Amino acid sequence: MRASAKIFWILGAFFLIVAIAYGFLTARYEPLGLEPVGFPAILAVAGLAFMIAMTLSLTSRKHQLSASDDLDAEVSDDAGVQGSFSPYSWAPLWAAVGAGLCFLGVAAGWWIFAFGVIFAIYGVLSWVLEFSVGQHAH
Repeated sequence: MRASAKIFWILGAFFLIVAIAYGFLTARYEPLGLEPVGFPAILAVAGLAFMIAMTLSLTSRKHQLSASDDLDAEVSDDAGVQGSFSPYSWAPLWAAVGAGLCFLGVAAGWWIFAFGVIFAIYGVLSWVLEFSVGQHAH
């Protein structure tokens, strides 16, 4: 995790430098002034890279070193259970359909957005509550 954190710290710094240079150059040489889409988008990418780097840095402090942090590690050193995943879950499909309909609704018509919200809520709730067995289960 520490190697991944370093990569994202470097990416965040790179995108921040690129955003500052892009903002300066477009503000100086563009006839309409600072470009209103690209500059905030590159700043957002830098912010996302910094957030991922911070999360990975804080997580690596709480957990032991993984095989990816050891220079002499083998691929088999990181073998084992990586998480609990449901193999035949339909919930990600419904969440993705909902997200797709929401994006389509913004572009094509707001009534499609409403259907997308319904699908997305159903998909996310069923995904979160997939392994819930209830309060009074035996």
